[in-house]
Amino acid sequence: MDAEGWNRRYAEAELVWSAGPNRFVEAELADLPPGRAVDLAAGEGRNAIWLASRGWRVTAVDFSAVALDKGRRLAAARGVSVTWELADLATYQPPASDLVLIAYLHLPPDLWSQVLARAVVAVAPGGTLLVVGHDLANLTEGVGGPQDASRLYTAEGVAAALDGLDVQRAEQVRRPVPDTPRAAIDTLVRARRPV
Repeated sequence: MDAEGWNRRYAEAELVWSAGPNRFVEAELADLPPGRAVDLAAGEGRNAIWLASRGWRVTAVDFSAVALDKGRRLAAARGVSVTWELADLATYQPPASDLVLIAYLHLPPDLWSQVLARAVVAVAPGGTLLVVGHDLANLTEGVGGPQDASRLYTAEGVAAALDGLDVQRAEQVRRPVPDTPRAAIDTLVRARRPV
């Protein structure tokens, strides 16, 4: 889906996603000392706002102006400061950051590899990269998410692309989905750049 498609989707509801952070983002990052963070494909900003509330200096990047406007309003209502940046990740180079977050960004493989490579470069010494998204196994064993296998993650595939980073965690995780007995299956990869 292109930026206009996402703008339409974000305009259809008050919030497309929940106002709180993703469960895995919260669990993996709650103990990190705050610094500079960049949230790539931030959407309505739920993770960026949560990070800002914990003292992070956050840049939230997305190509949907509608989503970023919602994020601005949510951040203002919660009294936190986030830098909102309208940009296409196809060409965007993230700033050097103590935390680079990619949550549920599903792109064609060639574009995904470019975005991930630029994200890796942006991780500052001692910094963390966290990638969370729909796992390939979700197609047959889980629920929801993209139905194009080429856009789904595997823990091994993401971890193999993190040159220069030490992988701390790379695995499948399950996420309950309301109103369905099946869980969604996600990939979670956390890595750190040595100091």
